[in-house]
Amino acid sequence: MGTPGEGLGRFSHALIRGVPESLGKEEEGIAVGLPPLDLAKAQREHGVLGGKLRQRLGLQLLELPPEEQLPLGPLLGDTVVIHGDTALITRPWSPSRRPEVDGVRRALQDLGLRIVELKDENATLDGTDVLFTGHEFFVGLSKWTNHRGAEMVADTFRDFAVSTVPVLGSSHLRGLCGMGGPRTVVAGSSEAAQKALRAMAALTDHPYSSLTLPDDAAADCLFLRSGLPEASPFLLHRGCGDLPNSQEALQKLPDVTLVPVSCSELEKAGAGLSSLCLFLNTRPHS
Repeated sequence: MGTPGEGLGRFSHALIRGVPESLGKEEEGIAVGLPPLDLAKAQREHGVLGGKLRQRLGLQLLELPPEEQLPLGPLLGDTVVIHGDTALITRPWSPSRRPEVDGVRRALQDLGLRIVELKDENATLDGTDVLFTGHEFFVGLSKWTNHRGAEMVADTFRDFAVSTVPVLGSSHLRGLCGMGGPRTVVAGSSEAAQKALRAMAALTDHPYSSLTLPDDAAADCLFLRSGLPEASPFLLHRGCGDLPNSQEALQKLPDVTLVPVSCSELEKAGAGLSSLCLFLNTRPHS
Protein backbone atom coordinates (compact mmCIF):
# COMPACT_ATOMS: atom_id res chain seq x y z
CA MET A 1 0.00 0.00 0.00
CA GLY A 2 2.89 2.41 0.65
CA THR A 3 2.94 5.37 2.98
CA PRO A 4 0.03 7.82 2.67
CA GLY A 5 1.11 10.91 0.81
CA GLU A 6 4.37 9.34 -0.40
CA GLY A 7 3.68 10.39 -4.01
CA LEU A 8 3.62 14.07 -3.10
CA GLY A 9 6.59 15.91 -4.53
CA ARG A 10 8.20 12.99 -6.38
CA PHE A 11 9.31 14.43 -9.70
CA SER A 12 12.05 13.90 -12.27
CA HIS A 13 11.37 16.80 -14.67
CA ALA A 14 10.42 20.47 -14.48
CA LEU A 15 8.91 22.43 -17.35
CA ILE A 16 9.08 26.22 -17.68
CA ARG A 17 8.50 28.72 -20.52
CA GLY A 18 10.70 31.70 -21.32
CA VAL A 19 9.64 35.29 -20.66
CA PRO A 20 8.73 37.18 -23.87
CA GLU A 21 9.30 40.89 -24.37
CA SER A 22 5.54 41.33 -24.74
CA LEU A 23 5.15 40.61 -21.01
CA GLY A 24 6.66 44.02 -20.31
CA LYS A 25 4.00 45.84 -22.30
CA GLU A 26 1.36 47.09 -19.90
CA GLU A 27 -1.55 46.59 -22.29
CA GLU A 28 -0.62 42.92 -22.79
CA GLY A 29 0.95 41.45 -19.69
CA ILE A 30 0.58 43.61 -16.60
CA ALA A 31 -2.27 43.44 -14.14
CA VAL A 32 -4.39 46.57 -13.92
CA GLY A 33 -3.27 49.02 -11.22
CA LEU A 34 0.25 47.64 -10.81
CA PRO A 35 3.41 49.54 -11.75
CA PRO A 36 5.10 48.69 -15.06
CA LEU A 37 7.07 45.49 -15.09
CA ASP A 38 10.87 45.59 -15.36
CA LEU A 39 11.31 43.05 -18.17
CA ALA A 40 15.02 42.49 -17.61
CA LYS A 41 14.47 41.83 -13.91
CA ALA A 42 11.58 39.46 -14.66
CA GLN A 43 13.78 37.53 -17.08
CA ARG A 44 16.58 37.34 -14.48
CA GLU A 45 14.15 36.02 -11.86
CA HIS A 46 12.94 33.41 -14.31
CA GLY A 47 16.51 32.38 -15.13
CA VAL A 48 17.38 31.99 -11.46
CA LEU A 49 14.26 29.86 -10.93
CA GLY A 50 15.30 27.56 -13.77
CA GLY A 51 18.81 27.31 -12.34
CA LYS A 52 17.51 26.34 -8.89
CA LEU A 53 15.25 23.67 -10.39
CA ARG A 54 18.12 22.14 -12.33
CA GLN A 55 21.13 22.61 -10.08
CA ARG A 56 19.75 22.78 -6.54
CA LEU A 57 16.83 20.38 -6.89
CA GLY A 58 18.42 18.05 -9.44
CA LEU A 59 15.49 18.03 -11.86
CA GLN A 60 15.81 17.63 -15.60
CA LEU A 61 14.77 21.07 -16.83
CA LEU A 62 12.83 21.55 -20.05
CA GLU A 63 12.31 25.14 -21.17
CA LEU A 64 9.81 26.09 -23.85
CA PRO A 65 10.87 29.14 -25.86
CA PRO A 66 9.06 32.44 -25.23
CA GLU A 67 6.25 33.30 -27.63
CA GLU A 68 5.61 36.98 -28.21
CA GLN A 69 1.95 36.40 -29.04
CA LEU A 70 1.53 34.79 -25.61
CA PRO A 71 2.64 37.44 -23.08
CA LEU A 72 1.40 35.36 -20.14
CA GLY A 73 2.88 32.16 -21.53
CA PRO A 74 5.40 31.87 -18.65
CA LEU A 75 2.42 31.19 -16.34
CA LEU A 76 2.16 27.69 -17.76
CA GLY A 77 0.99 26.22 -14.45
CA ASP A 78 -2.47 27.49 -15.36
CA THR A 79 -2.61 25.34 -18.51
CA VAL A 80 -2.55 21.78 -17.18
CA VAL A 81 -3.10 19.54 -14.14
CA ILE A 82 -0.59 16.68 -13.98
CA HIS A 83 -0.64 13.60 -11.80
CA GLY A 84 1.26 10.43 -12.55
CA ASP A 85 1.28 9.81 -16.28
CA THR A 86 -1.90 11.83 -16.91
CA ALA A 87 -2.11 15.48 -17.96
CA LEU A 88 -5.48 17.24 -17.96
CA ILE A 89 -5.25 20.18 -20.37
CA THR A 90 -7.22 23.04 -18.86
CA ARG A 91 -9.48 25.69 -20.34
CA PRO A 92 -8.33 29.05 -18.94
CA TRP A 93 -10.99 31.56 -17.97
CA SER A 94 -9.54 34.22 -20.26
CA PRO A 95 -10.09 33.36 -23.95
CA SER A 96 -6.89 35.21 -24.85
CA ARG A 97 -4.91 32.69 -22.80
CA ARG A 98 -6.35 29.51 -24.27
CA PRO A 99 -3.75 29.25 -27.07
CA GLU A 100 -1.12 28.86 -24.32
CA VAL A 101 -2.12 25.22 -23.87
CA ASP A 102 -0.90 24.16 -27.33
CA GLY A 103 2.86 24.27 -26.69
CA VAL A 104 2.45 22.70 -23.26
CA ARG A 105 0.36 19.88 -24.73
CA ARG A 106 3.01 19.11 -27.35
CA ALA A 107 5.80 19.07 -24.76
CA LEU A 108 3.91 16.68 -22.50
CA GLN A 109 3.00 14.42 -25.41
CA ASP A 110 6.69 14.23 -26.32
CA LEU A 111 7.40 13.11 -22.75
CA GLY A 112 4.89 10.28 -23.09
CA LEU A 113 2.11 11.55 -20.84
CA ARG A 114 -1.49 10.56 -21.42
CA ILE A 115 -3.32 13.70 -22.52
CA VAL A 116 -6.91 14.43 -21.45
CA GLU A 117 -8.62 17.40 -23.08
CA LEU A 118 -11.13 19.65 -21.37
CA LYS A 119 -13.46 20.38 -24.29
CA ASP A 120 -16.64 21.46 -22.51
CA GLU A 121 -17.26 25.07 -23.55
CA ASN A 122 -19.12 25.68 -20.28
CA ALA A 123 -16.06 24.74 -18.21
CA THR A 124 -13.25 26.99 -17.05
CA LEU A 125 -10.25 25.66 -15.17
CA ASP A 126 -6.89 27.12 -14.22
CA GLY A 127 -4.30 24.62 -13.02
CA THR A 128 -3.29 26.91 -10.16
CA ASP A 129 -6.74 26.42 -8.66
CA VAL A 130 -5.93 22.72 -8.15
CA LEU A 131 -4.05 21.58 -5.03
CA PHE A 132 -2.95 17.94 -4.71
CA THR A 133 -2.11 16.94 -1.14
CA GLY A 134 -0.74 13.47 -1.79
CA HIS A 135 -4.07 12.06 -0.59
CA GLU A 136 -6.71 14.01 -2.53
CA PHE A 137 -7.41 17.00 -4.75
CA PHE A 138 -8.91 20.31 -3.74
CA VAL A 139 -10.20 22.55 -6.53
CA GLY A 140 -10.78 26.23 -5.88
CA LEU A 141 -14.03 27.67 -7.21
CA SER A 142 -12.81 31.10 -8.16
CA LYS A 143 -13.04 33.81 -10.75
CA TRP A 144 -10.93 31.49 -12.89
CA THR A 145 -12.43 28.03 -12.27
CA ASN A 146 -16.08 26.92 -12.18
CA HIS A 147 -17.96 23.80 -11.06
CA ARG A 148 -17.76 22.17 -14.48
CA GLY A 149 -14.01 22.60 -14.50
CA ALA A 150 -13.82 20.96 -11.08
CA GLU A 151 -15.96 18.08 -12.32
CA MET A 152 -13.43 17.46 -15.09
CA VAL A 153 -10.68 17.09 -12.48
CA ALA A 154 -12.82 14.48 -10.70
CA ASP A 155 -13.59 12.68 -13.97
CA THR A 156 -9.90 12.55 -14.88
CA PHE A 157 -8.38 11.52 -11.55
CA ARG A 158 -10.92 8.98 -10.36
CA ASP A 159 -8.62 7.25 -7.91
CA PHE A 160 -8.69 10.30 -5.63
CA ALA A 161 -11.33 12.26 -3.79
CA VAL A 162 -11.89 15.69 -5.33
CA SER A 163 -13.47 18.46 -3.24
CA THR A 164 -14.33 22.04 -4.17
CA VAL A 165 -13.27 25.02 -2.08
CA PRO A 166 -14.72 28.55 -2.42
CA VAL A 167 -12.06 31.17 -3.18
CA LEU A 168 -12.77 34.80 -2.37
CA GLY A 169 -11.57 37.72 -4.48
CA SER A 170 -9.35 37.35 -7.54
CA SER A 171 -6.90 34.80 -6.15
CA HIS A 172 -6.35 31.22 -7.22
CA LEU A 173 -6.46 28.52 -4.54
CA ARG A 174 -2.71 27.94 -4.88
CA GLY A 175 -2.17 31.66 -4.26
CA LEU A 176 -3.68 31.18 -0.78
CA CYS A 177 -2.79 27.62 0.26
CA GLY A 178 -0.05 25.10 -0.48
CA MET A 179 1.61 21.98 0.84
CA GLY A 180 4.56 22.37 3.20
CA GLY A 181 4.91 18.60 3.51
CA PRO A 182 2.90 15.37 3.10
CA ARG A 183 0.63 16.24 6.03
CA THR A 184 1.05 20.00 6.37
CA VAL A 185 -1.07 22.65 4.66
CA VAL A 186 0.33 26.19 4.68
CA ALA A 187 -2.00 29.14 4.24
CA GLY A 188 -1.86 32.91 4.25
CA SER A 189 -3.39 34.98 7.01
CA SER A 190 -6.03 36.81 4.93
CA GLU A 191 -9.73 36.15 5.31
CA ALA A 192 -9.78 34.45 1.91
CA ALA A 193 -6.89 32.14 2.78
CA GLN A 194 -8.25 31.21 6.19
CA LYS A 195 -11.71 30.56 4.78
CA ALA A 196 -10.20 28.21 2.18
CA LEU A 197 -8.19 26.46 4.91
CA ARG A 198 -11.30 25.94 7.06
CA ALA A 199 -13.23 24.62 4.07
CA MET A 200 -10.52 22.05 3.31
CA ALA A 201 -10.42 20.95 6.95
CA ALA A 202 -14.18 20.41 6.91
CA LEU A 203 -14.08 18.38 3.68
CA THR A 204 -11.23 15.98 4.35
CA ASP A 205 -10.89 12.74 6.28
CA HIS A 206 -7.10 13.12 6.51
CA PRO A 207 -5.37 14.61 9.58
CA TYR A 208 -3.42 17.52 8.12
CA SER A 209 -1.66 19.99 10.33
CA SER A 210 -1.61 23.63 9.26
CA LEU A 211 0.78 26.56 9.35
CA THR A 212 -0.42 30.14 8.90
CA LEU A 213 1.95 32.58 7.20
CA PRO A 214 1.76 36.38 7.37
CA ASP A 215 1.73 36.66 3.55
CA ASP A 216 -0.73 34.83 1.30
CA ALA A 217 1.83 34.69 -1.52
CA ALA A 218 4.24 32.76 0.71
CA ALA A 219 1.75 29.88 0.86
CA ASP A 220 2.27 29.35 -2.87
CA CYS A 221 5.23 27.10 -2.18
CA LEU A 222 6.30 23.82 -3.77
CA PHE A 223 7.20 20.64 -1.87
CA LEU A 224 9.67 18.46 -3.80
CA ARG A 225 11.40 15.26 -2.81
CA SER A 226 15.04 14.63 -3.64
CA GLY A 227 16.02 11.61 -5.70
CA LEU A 228 18.19 10.47 -2.78
CA PRO A 229 16.13 8.51 -0.22
CA GLU A 230 18.24 9.69 2.73
CA ALA A 231 18.01 13.38 1.82
CA SER A 232 15.36 15.67 3.27
CA PRO A 233 12.75 17.06 0.87
CA PHE A 234 12.93 20.59 -0.46
CA LEU A 235 10.48 23.44 -0.15
CA LEU A 236 10.77 25.94 -3.00
CA HIS A 237 9.42 29.22 -1.65
CA ARG A 238 9.45 32.96 -2.06
CA GLY A 239 12.73 34.23 -0.58
CA CYS A 240 13.09 36.63 2.31
CA GLY A 241 13.77 39.49 -0.11
CA ASP A 242 10.23 39.08 -1.43
CA LEU A 243 8.31 38.20 1.72
CA PRO A 244 10.48 38.75 4.82
CA ASN A 245 7.60 38.43 7.28
CA SER A 246 6.96 34.82 6.26
CA GLN A 247 10.57 33.61 6.28
CA GLU A 248 10.70 32.89 10.01
CA ALA A 249 7.35 31.10 9.95
CA LEU A 250 8.45 28.77 7.13
CA GLN A 251 11.43 27.71 9.22
CA LYS A 252 8.98 25.99 11.57
CA LEU A 253 8.26 23.35 8.93
CA PRO A 254 9.92 20.07 9.98
CA ASP A 255 12.21 17.94 7.84
CA VAL A 256 12.45 20.17 4.78
CA THR A 257 15.30 22.14 3.25
CA LEU A 258 14.16 25.63 2.31
CA VAL A 259 15.14 26.79 -1.18
CA PRO A 260 14.31 30.49 -1.69
CA VAL A 261 13.63 32.12 -5.05
CA SER A 262 12.19 35.47 -6.08
CA CYS A 263 9.33 36.27 -8.40
CA SER A 264 8.47 39.77 -7.17
CA GLU A 265 8.65 41.24 -10.69
CA LEU A 266 6.83 38.36 -12.33
CA GLU A 267 4.16 38.71 -9.65
CA LYS A 268 3.08 41.94 -11.37
CA ALA A 269 1.83 39.77 -14.21
CA GLY A 270 -0.10 37.56 -11.78
CA ALA A 271 2.60 34.93 -11.36
CA GLY A 272 3.13 32.75 -8.31
CA LEU A 273 5.58 29.88 -7.98
CA SER A 274 2.94 27.28 -8.86
CA SER A 275 2.15 29.12 -12.09
CA LEU A 276 5.77 29.39 -13.26
CA CYS A 277 6.72 25.70 -13.34
CA LEU A 278 5.22 22.30 -13.98
CA PHE A 279 6.51 19.06 -12.49
CA LEU A 280 6.23 15.48 -13.66
CA ASN A 281 7.85 12.14 -13.01
CA THR A 282 8.92 9.98 -15.92
CA ARG A 283 10.67 7.49 -13.63
CA PRO A 284 8.77 4.68 -11.89
CA HIS A 285 8.53 4.93 -8.11
CA SER A 286 10.98 2.73 -6.23
